[in-house]
Amino acid sequence: MRHGKKFNHLGRKKGHRDALLLNMSNSLILSKRINTTLAKAKALRVFVEPILTRAKENTTHSRRMVFADLQSKEVINELFDVIAPKIADRPGGYCRIIKTGFRKGDAAEIAMIELVDFNDVLKAKTAVAKAGTRRGRRKSGSGSDVGAVAATAATVAATAPAVVEDTHKEEE
Repeated sequence: MRHGKKFNHLGRKKGHRDALLLNMSNSLILSKRINTTLAKAKALRVFVEPILTRAKENTTHSRRMVFADLQSKEVINELFDVIAPKIADRPGGYCRIIKTGFRKGDAAEIAMIELVDFNDVLKAKTAVAKAGTRRGRRKSGSGSDVGAVAATAATVAATAPAVVEDTHKEEE
């Protein structure tokens, strides 16, 4: 029975589940984004977020504690050198889970789990949306619209390719 056990067992015994979470967390840290089932992504988030919190403090003790969980020097170096400086000011919530659909074979729900600070596409969209938004009204001036239209027409005419007439005559 599972009385009082709050984590997802993922249909595996303890050794297999620990190995699965270890390998998935190493892959997530190295590649910043992985695709897996929704249940595994939720279990991975619970496993990896305390590790990321511990990695924000770059001391020998925290490196040894994280190494006990991840067991890979390459992953530790990536975590402390690349990821930790980016998440240093974030109070939590380092991972994002996005549902991507259903697997064809068994209709398992598939999700993408990624590190929040490493999604460059989403950062670019929010930066453009913030920069291009105006809340004020348009300034009105006497004849400013007519001048703007004339200036626009002049720039279009200047940048448009000129029509070149064929001056070559055939010699007979």
